[in-house]
Amino acid sequence: MSKHTSFSHGDKIAIACDHGGYELKGTIIDSLKEYQFKIIDLGTDTTLSVDYPDYAQKMSHCIRDKEASGGVIICGTGIGISIAANRYSFIRAALVHNEFTAEMARLHNNANVIALGARVINTQTAINCINKFFSTQFEGGRHIKRVEKLGNLNIHS
Repeated sequence: MSKHTSFSHGDKIAIACDHGGYELKGTIIDSLKEYQFKIIDLGTDTTLSVDYPDYAQKMSHCIRDKEASGGVIICGTGIGISIAANRYSFIRAALVHNEFTAEMARLHNNANVIALGARVINTQTAINCINKFFSTQFEGGRHIKRVEKLGNLNIHS
């Protein structure tokens, strides 16, 4: 059975980005601190080119090892880093573009990681997405069975 997440003050949130998300990362950390989350900053700490799969892996391992209850990942579009994170069966990373997709990611999909594209959305939209994502609780009900199936997918073809 998958763990149904709910975020609250004092939770640890892991954040990771590649060079494309570096500038937005600092703003997102400030926003998360307003919720009194404890932040685990996994880098990158520069705008020099790095490989997003490495940072998705760091964030995923933090959640796997129960060092963090949720995560934020950022790259230029959010696409690559979310694909990398979703390689792990215990990660439900949702690439969001607005408050509605951030809310639905939590409400219906029980996403435990939010993915943002720093070159796709503006800073205020990113902050609004973070606020909506971490303040929305999983609805449960008819969605439980579907979310649990996500954790059981292990396709080798």
